[in-house]
Amino acid sequence: MNLEQETKFILKKYNAQANKSYGQNFLIDQNVVDEILEKAEVNSEDLIIEIGPGLGSLTAPLLGTAGKVICIELDPKMVAILKDRFALYGNFELINEDVLKVDLNKIIEENCQFKSAKVVANLPYYITTPIIMKLLEDKLNLESITVMVQKEVADRLADKPGGKDVGAITYSINYYTNPEIIIDVPRYSFIPAPNVDSAVIKLNVLKEPKVKVLDEELFFKVVKFAFLQKRKTLMNSLSNSGLVSKEFIERMLNELEIDLRVRAEQLSLEQFGEITDYIKNNKII
Repeated sequence: MNLEQETKFILKKYNAQANKSYGQNFLIDQNVVDEILEKAEVNSEDLIIEIGPGLGSLTAPLLGTAGKVICIELDPKMVAILKDRFALYGNFELINEDVLKVDLNKIIEENCQFKSAKVVANLPYYITTPIIMKLLEDKLNLESITVMVQKEVADRLADKPGGKDVGAITYSINYYTNPEIIIDVPRYSFIPAPNVDSAVIKLNVLKEPKVKVLDEELFFKVVKFAFLQKRKTLMNSLSNSGLVSKEFIERMLNELEIDLRVRAEQLSLEQFGEITDYIKNNKII
């Protein structure tokens, strides 16, 4: 029985179907599953946190490879299926909760016997960005985050500062990780098929951020404000935010030798760091 047949069998057995409110689409491409496990480098010394496991298409092979798999699933229907399906696995744990409310640091600390902790998941697309930012901002002791997301989002996450697809989140991702797109996944790899293509992205978490700044909170605030009005220059975006005055920004850019007409997407991570430290040092906040 291949993965597509197995998925349809499980749906029929439990009289279940994809719940749109949870953003569910069930992966039925075994090649994609195999690629995720290979590139995530899952082994018996790993603690794996899987977010939104659904029917368990990814969970089953993870359980056969990882030291332990902790699934976080919000949908009670999926929880019942997962409990039944994996009841005999000693390395399986299930948490019925919204991942944004779960203390992931505590989970990792309680399972410190494992050599490393990794996130492997087919994320609900409607909440992809908040989940990824939680994983990074909580400064979890993670080795890597390997997740399926919308192709457009993956391109933005994996782009480099100054690239054509960048957004504020690009700078956040590159601040905390080295990102890479593993595989593009066409929409027909799921049932029901979503309206968009997908991609699997791996975020290799850094021990230390790529740039050191005096005030990390201010750094992300500057990046956020800079991209709120992407078509405008950095000077206009930051001055409109109320964070600093236009006169101050002009003086700052001149001193940092940055073009006054520069737009946010043209800046490097290091330049955003320099801007943050300049604002901090001049006690504007």
